[in-house]
Amino acid sequence: MSSPEQWTRPEPGAGPAATAAEPTPEQVIAGLRATTEGGPELTQLLTPEGERVPSPPFDPYAADIDDEALRGLYRDMVLVRRGDRESNAMQRQGQLGIWVPLLGQEAAQIGSGRALRPSDMAFPSYREHGVAWTRGVDFKELLGIFRCTDHSGWDFQRHGFHPYTIVIGNQVLNATGYAMGQKFDGKVGEDSDGTAEATIVYFGDGATSQGDVAEGFVWASVYDAPVVFFCQNNQWAISEPTERQSRLPLYQRARGYGFPGIRVDGNDVLACFAVTRWALEECRQGNGPVLIEAFTYRMDAHTTTDDPTRYRLSGELEEWKLKDPIERVRAHLARGGGADQEFFDQVDAEADSFAAELRDYCFNMPDPPPERIFQNVYAEPSPVLDAQREEYLAYLGGFATEESLAGSSIDTEESLAGSSIDTEESLAGSSINTAGER
Repeated sequence: MSSPEQWTRPEPGAGPAATAAEPTPEQVIAGLRATTEGGPELTQLLTPEGERVPSPPFDPYAADIDDEALRGLYRDMVLVRRGDRESNAMQRQGQLGIWVPLLGQEAAQIGSGRALRPSDMAFPSYREHGVAWTRGVDFKELLGIFRCTDHSGWDFQRHGFHPYTIVIGNQVLNATGYAMGQKFDGKVGEDSDGTAEATIVYFGDGATSQGDVAEGFVWASVYDAPVVFFCQNNQWAISEPTERQSRLPLYQRARGYGFPGIRVDGNDVLACFAVTRWALEECRQGNGPVLIEAFTYRMDAHTTTDDPTRYRLSGELEEWKLKDPIERVRAHLARGGGADQEFFDQVDAEADSFAAELRDYCFNMPDPPPERIFQNVYAEPSPVLDAQREEYLAYLGGFATEESLAGSSIDTEESLAGSSIDTEESLAGSSINTAGER
């Protein structure tokens, strides 16, 4: 049986590499297994059963994660999942225009997000609600994006968390440019005082087929930009599986650009934390970019406008439920005595309160005034933008308001009533006159 490695560097006598020609059936099968089973190079610290397993290169980067810290990571994932489920339900009830679920990807986002320093910068796509949580962004701030009343209303510099990016892969170029700036500003290198910085950018497996991502890889490699490319491979680029995106496992793409790539169990919050912490330190020390492929699974639809039952089997979903990122941490804590039932009940109760708070906020969210769309577009005043605002407000002022329409309705009813009386009186007078003439 051939291996994915043979596609580019075949063994002697094994035939040509499958680079330009069509791959053999054996090569296709090997590639599918490598991209759907994790492969032997999958970094893991917690098994799906909650057992701690050694990973010598990365154990030191998780050495300070004791039971208390692990309880914090568990709480993060539970609350973020509850916020995600509540938001999904509110979209179904018409309170949000759309929602992008993260169900199943909590470990990848919480683990990597908690590995960041306050001075680091994160660039999300549109699904990184868990990363936003770790950067101190209020979950309520996310709701305005999907209710179409806001576009990332938080202070991205203070939180170190860039606004959401809807265009697939575009954030990779933005992050690469920001990381290049960190290097040009001398924020990379000596880190004895903890002031060195790095950037992390999140994208999905489907985005790896975008030219923006490839360009970001090139620029980051050439300039040794301190950027961690964090690919959440959730197995489905909307309705297309990963094997339709690449012949090789995605983390191996980094090799062609000259920087390291690593595949981590995306459902293992401890492994995601350790690997991301290692990668960020590599970047801060000036060793250039790193690609992390977090091997996970999207347990829900791509968005609430998607129907995943049309392109994937229910058996696949059931298989991944056994690898649930939250349950493996719960099992580890319970088995090792790191948490008792009272703790789990407390977190569940906190999640209930959190969900109720989100619902109350969303259901009572006021519509913003129309002029708000012109605010915070530029750092300095813009005469052109001011003229556009005045023109737009004048245009809106030309429409009748509900109050004016209500007043007009009353006036019309009164005039019709008066007209009716006048008509009846004139008819009565006409009848009398007619009778007298007779």
